[in-house]
Amino acid sequence: MPSTVTRDRRALLVIPATALLLVAFVYPVFWLLLRSVSDPVWGAHNYATALGEVIYLKVLWNTVAISGATTVFCLLFGYPMAYTMVHAGPAAKRILIYIVLIPFWTSILVRTFAWLVLLQPKGLINDMLLGIGLIAEPLELIYNRTGVLIGMVQILLPFMVFPLFSVLSRIDDGYMKAAANLGAPPLPAFFRVYLPLSLPGVLTGCMLVFIISLGYFITPALLGGRRDIMVAQLIQEQIDLFGNWGLSAALAMILLAGTALIFTVTYKVFGVKPDIRA
Repeated sequence: MPSTVTRDRRALLVIPATALLLVAFVYPVFWLLLRSVSDPVWGAHNYATALGEVIYLKVLWNTVAISGATTVFCLLFGYPMAYTMVHAGPAAKRILIYIVLIPFWTSILVRTFAWLVLLQPKGLINDMLLGIGLIAEPLELIYNRTGVLIGMVQILLPFMVFPLFSVLSRIDDGYMKAAANLGAPPLPAFFRVYLPLSLPGVLTGCMLVFIISLGYFITPALLGGRRDIMVAQLIQEQIDLFGNWGLSAALAMILLAGTALIFTVTYKVFGVKPDIRA
């Protein structure tokens, strides 16, 4: 009996979290869903517009393409970084962790404005490249997809590095030593032994980066051009300029449905689950 009472009292601890979830997530999502089918009149016309007109389909494609490219670049840069952090000495490991963390603690808006200064035609990067003779005229690094990707990859890189670091740090070095003792060269051993063991961290990092990228607003708005507009920017414009809450809600629900589809495909099709401890 006392143990049952104790369990009942412990169950009360989830009430604040449940209430917060209902207020901060369930209610807004339900409100958006209702608005998407009722504004300005009841029906699925907002979804038909969002999925039937070329301009909105292009924005949806831009969002997926930019998010996918950001995820790939974060993986290409983040995996070697995490691998180095795992196998570095204690002092070097602390320094590398600080290198990743310190920008992470800085405001996204501040970092985006910093890239705006660095990437402009007369910015530090172009001046440096011109000074050493690598280019003859300034490169167009902002107000296009190049600027968006540079900014988003730098900002989202920690979301890739730390899940990878968490998983790689738990991989026993004995596996690679055993592969070497059996005659496997380093590169084949990495791809056939080490990389498969790190897939939970890869999957976790890729999912985090991709899903966060889908809803990004500040960096594309400041560093991108009109050809690289993403769904979050389109939603903001539809509300601010036209007061079109119904279409905006439909776009938001499509984005949410796409995110849910990503989780479903990841769990059911590929058969690999992300590491929740990452």
